[in-house]
Amino acid sequence: MVLKDEMLARLRRTFDLNLYEVKIWVALLSRGISTAGELSTMAGVPRSRTYDVLESLERKGFVVMKLGKPIQYIAVSPKDVVERAKKNVKESADSKVKNLDKVKSTDMIKTLETLYQKGINFIEPSELSGALKGRNNIYSHLESLIKGAKRSVVLVTSEDGLTRKADSLKSAIEHAKKKGVSVKIAAPLTNANSEAVKKLKSVADIRNIKNMDARFAVIDGKHSVFMVLNDKDLHPNYDVGIWMNSQPISTALTHMFGRVWEGLPKK
Repeated sequence: MVLKDEMLARLRRTFDLNLYEVKIWVALLSRGISTAGELSTMAGVPRSRTYDVLESLERKGFVVMKLGKPIQYIAVSPKDVVERAKKNVKESADSKVKNLDKVKSTDMIKTLETLYQKGINFIEPSELSGALKGRNNIYSHLESLIKGAKRSVVLVTSEDGLTRKADSLKSAIEHAKKKGVSVKIAAPLTNANSEAVKKLKSVADIRNIKNMDARFAVIDGKHSVFMVLNDKDLHPNYDVGIWMNSQPISTALTHMFGRVWEGLPKK
């Protein structure tokens, strides 16, 4: 069976393979067992490259080399390949995370941090604002702000937003809470996000707010992040946030929220 270029491209993206690896793997799947020469002819891959490709696929767990002569290769079940690929991705990610943790304490990062601190001193606080595109970027920025909070964190969110924040921001909120930071969260509380409430109620004061579609955060009465779109049926990649480092705006927003907060039922 000959696969279309679109399917080959999808396999490359899914399993992080190059074009030769995908072609050889698909050719072997169609045969079950084969020699390098046969696979080279079937896949249209130069013979000089086929052995290197098969060695790479073997390391990744896609094929098994059969003992004996001539050397043959056995295809691994695609379902098993998926499990092995998951394991490889996890191991690679864990390794990269460990390396990044080590980098944080190196002289290189200290030098970069010094450069950043010197550069930031020349910027007016009012100029520190910008657009955050994509929900991952929004939450990463919120996580940094919450971890750096010294006094207070205010989060107003939607029904679904509360569930997302319980998954993405709980660690940052716990970190802030341990430092004595006041964390207040207002959202429509329903059966759909009851598990999120359970996750967060030990580290935050959560209250039920209705008839408000706003999503925003205020940290220390200094930083504000506004999500400008309604998150109903919104693809995460198209979510947009506006970050502002403006004490007058953030302080005013905190005071207005405080008046609303006092009238909300406690959870």
